[in-house]
Amino acid sequence: MLHRLSTILTLLGALSAGLTCGVAAEDRFRPPAVPLVTCDPYFSVWSFADRLTDDATHHWTGAKQSLTSMVRVDGKAYRLMGNRPESVPALDQVGLQVWPTRTVYEFEGAGVHVTLTFMTPLLPGDLDVLSRPATYLTWQVRSLDGASHTVAIYFDASGELAVDTPEQTVAWRHDDVPGLKVMRVGRDRQHPLQRRGDDLRIDWGYAYVAVPDSFAPNETITDHHSPRQSFMAGTSLPPDDTHQPRAVDDGLPVMAVSMDLGQVAAQPAERYLILAYDDIWSIEYLNQRLRAYWRRDGTKASDLLQWAARDYASLSERCRAFDESLTADLKRQGGDEYARLASLAYRQSLAANKLVAGPNGEPFFFPKENFSNGCIATVDVIYPGAPLLLLLNPKLLEAQLVPVLEYARSGRWHFPFAPHDLGTYPLADGQVYGGREQTEEDQMPVEESGNMLILVAALAKIEGNADFAQKYWPVLAQWADYLKKEGLDPANQLCTDDFAGHLAHNANLSLKAIEALAGYAELCKMTGHSDDAAAYGKTAADFATQWVQMANDGDHYRLAFDKPGTWSQKYNLVWDTLLGYKLFPSTVAETEIKFYKSKLGRFGLPLDNRKPYTKLDWELWTATLATSPADFQAILSPIYNWVSESPTRVPLTDWYWTTDGKQAGFQARSVVGGVYIKMLSDPEIWSKWAHASAK
Repeated sequence: MLHRLSTILTLLGALSAGLTCGVAAEDRFRPPAVPLVTCDPYFSVWSFADRLTDDATHHWTGAKQSLTSMVRVDGKAYRLMGNRPESVPALDQVGLQVWPTRTVYEFEGAGVHVTLTFMTPLLPGDLDVLSRPATYLTWQVRSLDGASHTVAIYFDASGELAVDTPEQTVAWRHDDVPGLKVMRVGRDRQHPLQRRGDDLRIDWGYAYVAVPDSFAPNETITDHHSPRQSFMAGTSLPPDDTHQPRAVDDGLPVMAVSMDLGQVAAQPAERYLILAYDDIWSIEYLNQRLRAYWRRDGTKASDLLQWAARDYASLSERCRAFDESLTADLKRQGGDEYARLASLAYRQSLAANKLVAGPNGEPFFFPKENFSNGCIATVDVIYPGAPLLLLLNPKLLEAQLVPVLEYARSGRWHFPFAPHDLGTYPLADGQVYGGREQTEEDQMPVEESGNMLILVAALAKIEGNADFAQKYWPVLAQWADYLKKEGLDPANQLCTDDFAGHLAHNANLSLKAIEALAGYAELCKMTGHSDDAAAYGKTAADFATQWVQMANDGDHYRLAFDKPGTWSQKYNLVWDTLLGYKLFPSTVAETEIKFYKSKLGRFGLPLDNRKPYTKLDWELWTATLATSPADFQAILSPIYNWVSESPTRVPLTDWYWTTDGKQAGFQARSVVGGVYIKMLSDPEIWSKWAHASAK
């Protein structure tokens, strides 16, 4: 197959093969960007090109953070990663697979086959491992022509990993860690948590490259040119550059390593290394500094690296098994195209969060609003991304909600509705959106209150109890009371799709309030508040009956109750089935799906009638309203085409134009975890995965 695929690549020229989840070569899938290093919002490196050798690697923001790799076969060097050195030819890339936890590149040429794997073990049921800011790079080389070949591997990581902008200065050193050769680079002057914002890279803490002693690595920290030239020439890497500290753009200092594989025949030879980042302090929450979850017991970077090396073999097997099992269920639930999309979304969604130890050592999971406004713990970012966590580890969703709930009951938040956010990443010191803590200007009262109640109700359903809700009952009750008064026919206000502006009488927002009230009624029932359960259950049912009349527009339902001839995606309706409320007749979803199929654009279903842009997360929520696989596929297929054909090469955007596939805004956000909502529509699959994490 690989020889055939190489031929196809030659014919297609600029197009590279995309093989995701083991699908056939002819089913090309071209991610707009490929995840390489995906640990958290600051330690996140991607390839924005078809081939790994077509361009430098970049942080999700687009800033260059170059990782370079070469292979030397029988004395001649070939590039595997990065577009430098230009004088070194690229080995032909013949395959790419994007699994949930791994990205696997395949190369062929010079008589050998090279497999380069990036593995970030984001195993949702193991928070200790998930929180480790470490990615493994593994090279496997085997002969293709029956002959033995002399092979060596080269890798370097630039000081760009440790700065926001390249004029900032860094220093470097080698660390003594038993069993490992370790290099580190970081700012010469450390100022943790002194900056906040959106389009920023971390400029505190340290980047590490660690290689097992057993591989006899040759390592150096110097300018980018010297070690690459030495490797190309087949000589030892030069000694460390002593000119430090210095600016990253002054010679581009790199942590470089080469490893000899000796004579390689048909039996694959393997080497790996660990690329890691210790941020020392990760998040500030209500003016208290918090460390990463893996650091909660006083552990250090040396412990992190030793654990990573110790666990390499077991994590490789666990990640492979997890990837194959999850992918198989994704295929069964939504088909091959759905599995490819969900696999691509997996690491992006989790890596847009930071897992830290809260004030009492408990897990706090903070999402960042990547390229939307940089807010931290935004409730209407938590909400769309929640399906991934509800499926694979509900405790992670609790870890997102607890910081918001604690803030809401702290006394600082004095409004009768839920807050929008906790600050600007990485400082979660209080809401910064709209009227902040001062006024109701540009708040999202129905939106955020509905989001919180629905998610707490979903947790109770999958966990089989409302213990979590009970801890925060007064604020939940207050938000339910607010929705009872204001939710059926929302006033002129913002919703999560705030880029579209204020909208009164928003029918989809009303749906959210109704489902939230039903969720609260269920929580009341589970906690023994029987009178409130009956009252709120009746309110939700009455509201649903009124909604059908107010929103009815013949062959569909309106965008706003007072605007005939309008339409919108009713993605919030999905909870009516997922949580078993069944407040609405099935004909509502059936009518909408039939109408949506008539409105599909080349690259997806527009959000509503106002403009031809859409939201990736909401499209999958809307598609999940479909009761037939054919209708689900009808909405999914244009999205799948968009992923492979979009001219905007960035980590998945969730806001794009359905006409030409270009990005409208946002990228690399956690909300793409919302594509996993289809998995929640099968109670058996949902229960299987959610309860597996509890073990």
